[in-house]
Amino acid sequence: MKNRFYFYLVIALVLSIAGLAGQINSAQAQEKSSPSFTALQKKEMEKIIGDYIRAHPEIILESVRAMQERERANEKQRGLNNLVTYRELILNDPTSPIGGNPKGDVTIVEFFDYNCGYCKRVHPTIEKLIAEDKNIRFVYKEFPILSPQSELAARAALAAWRQDKSVYVPLHRDFINLKGGFSEGRILRLAKKYELDTAQLKKDMNSESMGKIIAGNRALAQQLGITGTPGFIIGNQIVPGAVDLATLKQMVAEARKG
Repeated sequence: MKNRFYFYLVIALVLSIAGLAGQINSAQAQEKSSPSFTALQKKEMEKIIGDYIRAHPEIILESVRAMQERERANEKQRGLNNLVTYRELILNDPTSPIGGNPKGDVTIVEFFDYNCGYCKRVHPTIEKLIAEDKNIRFVYKEFPILSPQSELAARAALAAWRQDKSVYVPLHRDFINLKGGFSEGRILRLAKKYELDTAQLKKDMNSESMGKIIAGNRALAQQLGITGTPGFIIGNQIVPGAVDLATLKQMVAEARKG
């Protein structure tokens, strides 16, 4: 963060120099005829810049804000570009569980963390949307970023998907609605509810392959500019945060129009 701030400060100083073009005209003219500024010219320019910034300190904050806005815009555009680049991985990665209608005409992708309060809050909305619209295909991207317990739960859910795909969605519901922390014992007790082979589940959830799936989801999220949970992809849009039912329906309708 400190290095980035100094970078912004340098940019602000450059902008200040540009705004002072009239005051340093003579120095610029001399620069054109010589390979570099003299020590005296540099000292004079430093004084002009220092005096100007002391008189107008707001230009630094304005420059920082402008730079941050450009960075956000660039990051958003990069994510949208990568929706095309990574389309197949986003929609059809065989390691990502599928819910809703697997042959639905609109796909919603969610990056989530089982310990995320906003993910828990939006889950009933998602279930209602899928129940009302039978033509939605839902892709679950396990994206544990909040704690080691989050990753433990994500590994278990993916292991359940590997063992019995029909169990994933109800187990996901249990995990997302769970109050309190996750532990291996608690997870295995929930797994017994669905008659899963808990010994195999434990082996799979601790396997290197589960770690690779989660690492892949994290890398994909980074490419899309998704840094928090929940994060949704609907059609050609990336939607950060929990959204209400009306917004989801509108976005689904827009995606259907193409």
